[in-house]
Amino acid sequence: MNKMMLSALAVAALSGCVCAKKTCCTDPVMGNWGLKLGYESMNAGHMIMSRDADGQPQATVLWRWASPIPMKDVVVDGRDFSFTHPWGFTVKGTVTAGTLKAVAIKKNGLGETSVTGWKNSEIEPASTKDAVLGEPIDLLKDGLDGWKSMDEKAKFGWSFKDGVLSNSLGLTPDGKWAGGGANLMSKRADFYDFNLEYDVRVPKASNSGVYLRGRYECQVVDSYGEKVNEHNMAAYYGRVVPCVAAEKAPGEWQHVSVTLYKRHLTVVLNGETIIEDAPVVGITGGAIDADEFVPGPIYLQGDHSDADFKNMILRPAK
Repeated sequence: MNKMMLSALAVAALSGCVCAKKTCCTDPVMGNWGLKLGYESMNAGHMIMSRDADGQPQATVLWRWASPIPMKDVVVDGRDFSFTHPWGFTVKGTVTAGTLKAVAIKKNGLGETSVTGWKNSEIEPASTKDAVLGEPIDLLKDGLDGWKSMDEKAKFGWSFKDGVLSNSLGLTPDGKWAGGGANLMSKRADFYDFNLEYDVRVPKASNSGVYLRGRYECQVVDSYGEKVNEHNMAAYYGRVVPCVAAEKAPGEWQHVSVTLYKRHLTVVLNGETIIEDAPVVGITGGAIDADEFVPGPIYLQGDHSDADFKNMILRPAK
């Protein structure tokens, strides 16, 4: 691994249970958890429960969207646990035989949301350099015919012309991005490990994303000139900070090559490796679900603002 800076969450999740003492694996709540939240849509979640050097429990949770964040008031008592989410609700649950069951209780105590979960296996050492790539699949060969809207009620801002797939939502009268558009999913959903290359162009202050297997966002954003962070162009969104800022100015085409292989991720942006063999510790906000061990589609975020894509080639990995 190069000088890439992993987030504290990524470091904590290199194995299924993490703490300062070797006895932590007898602590059933500790570990890397996939979550299904009791909502009709956007119901994917993720939790990493660990202990600090003093043995105190800590939890980092991804709840539907945005980024994983630390929880407050974390308590673990045997198989039982609880914490307060900064968004204003409390989660209380129990782990039995590797299965998690909990409820999220609103701040006023009115209304509960069910939570079920499963413990993800440890991440074994691997390198994306070992991936053997198969024949290329041109995801834009058939234009929009190879894709489908993820929300039929949302504005469909997508079009295809001269090899370029574009999302055009435009601006509101006050000059802000209109937003509210439909996300776009490839009709093929049999992708697991692969290399994906594409060219992307974003206007100033634009924000989009490319979801690998529908679960891990490779960020698309105008971050030119900004200090590197886990939300920059081509970052593993909210999880890993790129080791260098390699993005171009808005309006310029940029090339991304991202390899997902054996739960590790390497990203090359405009010819520079910005993330190398980062452990894929969990889903990102907006994932189609939290099941990380089945194939999935490629999906493009269209609900924020405009972006253009071309030369989108996927090569399955063996």
